[in-house]
Amino acid sequence: MKKKIAVIGSGISGLSAAAVLNDMYDVTVFEKKANIGGLVYCDRPEDVLYHRVGGHVFNSKNKEVLDWFWSKFDKEVEFIQTKRNAKIFYNNSFIGYPIENFLYQFDADIVEKVMTELIKINQDVYKEPLSYENFEAFLKGNFGVTLYELYFKPYNHKIWKTDLSTVPMQWLDGKLPMPRLLDILTSNIVRKEENEMVHAHFYYPKSGGSQFIAERLASGLSIQCNSALEEISVEGNAATVFGERFDHIIYTADVRKLPDLLKLSVGKEFQYNEPLKQIRSNGTSSVLCSCDATDLSWLYIPESTFKAHRIIYTGNFSVTNNSKGINDSGRSSCTVEFSGICTYEEMLEELKLLPGNLVPVDYNNEPNSYVIQDIETRKIIQSYKEYLAPYGIHLLGRFAEWEYYNMDKAMEAAFQLKQTIVNN
Repeated sequence: MKKKIAVIGSGISGLSAAAVLNDMYDVTVFEKKANIGGLVYCDRPEDVLYHRVGGHVFNSKNKEVLDWFWSKFDKEVEFIQTKRNAKIFYNNSFIGYPIENFLYQFDADIVEKVMTELIKINQDVYKEPLSYENFEAFLKGNFGVTLYELYFKPYNHKIWKTDLSTVPMQWLDGKLPMPRLLDILTSNIVRKEENEMVHAHFYYPKSGGSQFIAERLASGLSIQCNSALEEISVEGNAATVFGERFDHIIYTADVRKLPDLLKLSVGKEFQYNEPLKQIRSNGTSSVLCSCDATDLSWLYIPESTFKAHRIIYTGNFSVTNNSKGINDSGRSSCTVEFSGICTYEEMLEELKLLPGNLVPVDYNNEPNSYVIQDIETRKIIQSYKEYLAPYGIHLLGRFAEWEYYNMDKAMEAAFQLKQTIVNN
């Protein structure tokens, strides 16, 4: 008989894990909501596609992930390949992104300050990114104080709402730009475009947004919605959920809730239960809007005079994301995003300050979306993984592993977990 696996949560992490394991095991996915998708869930209020949390697109530099993903989709028929066109809204102007490649768009006095600092940094002994004490030190050490104060500090404070000196560099490994002075100078002189970022080009479904991806990954899986997990009962090394015993349980939900869900017949409680429950996250508030036509895909908003931190122009990802009325009027659609929980009235006031003649269609508050690490978080999570392993319980995904995974990284983690389970 096939071993039985329970997957808790039907976001991209849970669906990916279930999909890669389904041929070898008897897999059941349990989802507390009435719909699948987790953070990538989309619906269509007033016939406008709404990414309720973020604007999720796909690309990857991992060949295993790419090969697997495209085995499930028809790249040419079902997807659009789109070039990323991001800008920074600063001082009522649109500055190119990433900011260090577009210094020529700033006033001469700012450019002189930034270049003086970058030249000084280049003359100093090079430091590996992970050798910096924290995120703040890295940003100052790589870009100088002027760019840090102008862009990196205010923008990152908006998102994370935390002291950047408490954010460890290990968390940000592989997520940060690592420009050389020569690259910055070349980009500013010859106006070189950014092509090295993972999502400099990306793929997006012609119809259905990221919900289309979630539903395709769910095809052929056994999924039980409206199934809120109340307890994981462990007797000896056997774990039971929803009245069934499973050989493995893949937990993709909020790890902070797991200590209270885990009921052990014998054995000690996890030594870091209380610190685990205290690790931090931010929610996301957003407003779906119709907007003036633009060629942008993302607009980043660093200035503290605005509460919003970015606008995602999902109506440009695919024309099918817009209603017929929006398309016929020559307008498009976008999502204005705020870190933290904002009232609808607060967001409406913000729309008046932002470019694009924004007209609200719908709004959403998501209590948890941005996970925040401090210097102890990874140690605690790794210890918890080791604590749970004898019971066949595995942590996977953004909220279980407390890693800021995008879609491709969630899939990559699912492959790594598959290998662990196969070798078990």
